[in-house]
Amino acid sequence: MKILITGGAGFIGSNYAHYRYENHPEDQIYVLDKLTYAGNLDNLTDLIDKPNFHFVQGDIADKNFIDELFAKEKFDAVVNFAAETHVDRSITAPDIFVLTNIVGTHNLLKAARANGVKRYHQVSTDEVYGDLGTDSTDLFTETTPIAPNCPYAASKASADLLVRSYFETYQMPVTISRCSNNYGPYQFPEKLIPYFFRLISENKPVPVYGDGKNVRDWLFVIDHCRAIDMILEKGKLGDVYNVGGNNERTNLQITKFLLEFLGKDESLITYVDDRLAHDRRYAIDSNKLQRELNWSPSVTFAEGIQKTFDWYQNHKDWAEKLMSKLEERKHKVVSAKPLTASR
Repeated sequence: MKILITGGAGFIGSNYAHYRYENHPEDQIYVLDKLTYAGNLDNLTDLIDKPNFHFVQGDIADKNFIDELFAKEKFDAVVNFAAETHVDRSITAPDIFVLTNIVGTHNLLKAARANGVKRYHQVSTDEVYGDLGTDSTDLFTETTPIAPNCPYAASKASADLLVRSYFETYQMPVTISRCSNNYGPYQFPEKLIPYFFRLISENKPVPVYGDGKNVRDWLFVIDHCRAIDMILEKGKLGDVYNVGGNNERTNLQITKFLLEFLGKDESLITYVDDRLAHDRRYAIDSNKLQRELNWSPSVTFAEGIQKTFDWYQNHKDWAEKLMSKLEERKHKVVSAKPLTASR
């Protein structure tokens, strides 16, 4: 199979590229990534020189580029991870989320249809469902109405609807997966678990939003990769599959778990103002995936945290390099001169 993994230099995408290579060595694997702040070519170092691995730098929002790539390579399958995903960034700068997550997805769908792609899979998020609230014991199922509450979630929900429309209108062979919070190797150091690892290790205050009672379901990234592989190969066309870790925890519980794991006390916890549109609870029901494709999480949270911590300990240069780039980027934004009106 000739497979295109878009956003494949990011956190989950690069893990899937490694997983695909290890489990389908006969594939021709193409990774497309724009290499923005979250896309990191170092995530693919072990694959770059492999004869059946190909990296292409480009933007899914660039229609002409996408059309030329698909016409040239004639892919058998596409797995779309490419997305702007940082919720806080979507609140302060939503435009790029609309461009990448909606327009970019539509460009991929059009190119896939025009070039006879046999399987298209859209990687989505549980955030499209909205907020369950902490008073509820309900879970998100595949039939839960979409009700996004921030620009990031709205852009991902819009992309899902476009994918669904291409199945209903054009009978394109598509599937969609919606996952809970992922953690594991190659995750951008700005994200909660690697960020807290660093702060706690340096005995720095750990900021917890609001009262810390926002609930998320946590999934080890390799279990997510396994699920995507199963859906791509055996999933029912046109269907949505939820992928969850059966591991609900509040942000405060996660923080205390990491403190205990690293042998620190709770005096490092500091509470900060809650962010805008901060949903209280997400929780995924993965019964459909377990029932139809015989998938279930294979890594417990304790095992996953240990694997994640060990990986970051063995890849300190990787994290430091990324953090240095992030600081440079922030400095450029702060130091940039404001535009002035011409007279």
